[in-house]
Amino acid sequence: MPEVNILKFVTDNIFLVAVAFVSGAMLVWPAVRRGASGASISTLQATLLINQQNALVLDVREAAEYEKGHMPNARNIPFGELEGRAAEIEKYRAKPVIVAYDDGGNRSGRAATALRKQGFEQVFTLSGGIGAWRQAGLPLEK
Repeated sequence: MPEVNILKFVTDNIFLVAVAFVSGAMLVWPAVRRGASGASISTLQATLLINQQNALVLDVREAAEYEKGHMPNARNIPFGELEGRAAEIEKYRAKPVIVAYDDGGNRSGRAATALRKQGFEQVFTLSGGIGAWRQAGLPLEK
């Protein structure tokens, strides 16, 4: 009989059940999104990887965005061109690659996933993007 009571509760309170479901999904979504794009690192961790392991900084923004300011020695390959130009960064396949973006993170997450599929072993996204880099007082090139 408990199934009947649960079913009656759900049908009588469908709005509350829907709100609870949507709330739970909103709580879980950031973790799911973060997991799909892989590891995210802070500006401090990025600096350490650059200085100690000669990590490649890959900026996947469009050229106009890149020209406004980018991390020192960053390589610009716009996200839309990444698949066709991956051979340009082939020598970094076994080295750390830091994918930089501007704040939102959508392009960097998708770029990191694409690089992993192409066999790059250590791909990280920069948490907070170029905005976090700028906010930490770290240098930018134009």
